[in-house]
Amino acid sequence: MTLKKTRVWVLLAAFAAAPAFAQNIAVVNGTPIPTSRADALVKQLVAQGQQDSPQLQQAVREELVNREILMQEAARESIANKPEVKAQIAVAQQTVVLRALIENFVKAHPVTDAEVKARYDELVKQNGGGKELHLHLHHILVDNEQQAKDLIAKIKGGANFEDLAKQYSKDPGSGKNGGDLDWSSPSAYVPEFGAAAEKLKKGEVTPEPVKTQFGWHILRLDDSRDVAPPPLEQVKTQISQQIQQEKLQAFEEELKKKAVIK
Repeated sequence: MTLKKTRVWVLLAAFAAAPAFAQNIAVVNGTPIPTSRADALVKQLVAQGQQDSPQLQQAVREELVNREILMQEAARESIANKPEVKAQIAVAQQTVVLRALIENFVKAHPVTDAEVKARYDELVKQNGGGKELHLHLHHILVDNEQQAKDLIAKIKGGANFEDLAKQYSKDPGSGKNGGDLDWSSPSAYVPEFGAAAEKLKKGEVTPEPVKTQFGWHILRLDDSRDVAPPPLEQVKTQISQQIQQEKLQAFEEELKKKAVIK
C-alpha cells in the first residue's frame, strides 16, 4: 500500500513539473530560453517561405542556444553598454514595436471587398469607361537638343531608326534593342514624353526633340491599340495593398497633426 502511494506522488510531481519544462527549450548556464522565443523565430522563418518541420524546430533550438552562449559572453564584456551599440539596440527595438503597431492597425482596419470594388470601378471610369490606349514606341535618348535635331534630320533622310538608337541612345534599357519600348500606356511615361507620344500617327517620328528630365528624345509610333482593363480578381491584391497603404498614411498623418512638435 505504501509503495502504491509513493508511485502516485511521484507521478503527480512529474505531472506538475511538466508545464515548467515545456516553457523552455533549453537552459544555458542557468539561463532559460523560453519556448515563446523559439515559436516567434519559427513563425518568422515560415513567413519567409520555410516549411515548419521537426528539423526546422531543431535548427531553431540550436540557433537560440548558440545565441544565448554568445549573448552571455557579450554580457561579460559589457558590449551592450557601449554607446554605439545602445543606439543600434534602440533603433532595432523601435523597428520591432512599430511593426507590431502597423500589424495591429491592419487587423483593426481591414480592407473590405466593397472598398476594393469601388476603387476598381473608379479606375475603370478614369480610363474612359473600360479601354485604355496603349502605344508601341521606339525612342532615342541623347544629351542635347542639337544632337537630337541632327538625328531627326538623318531619319528624314532615310537613316534607319533602330541603327541610330543602337549607336547613339543613352537609354541603357532600350538602346541596345534599337530603341524599342514595347507596348505601354502613355500615362506610364513622364508627362512630356506621354503627351508627345499621343500626338503621333502610326509610323510618324516626332518632328522636334522632346525634352524631359532625362534628356532629349526622338519618338516613333509603331502602332496603337485599345486594351481592356484586367478583371477585378487579377488586380484585387494590388488594389487592396494600395488602399491599405493609404489608410496607414492617413493614420500617420492624423497622429502627426495631434503631436506637439517643437
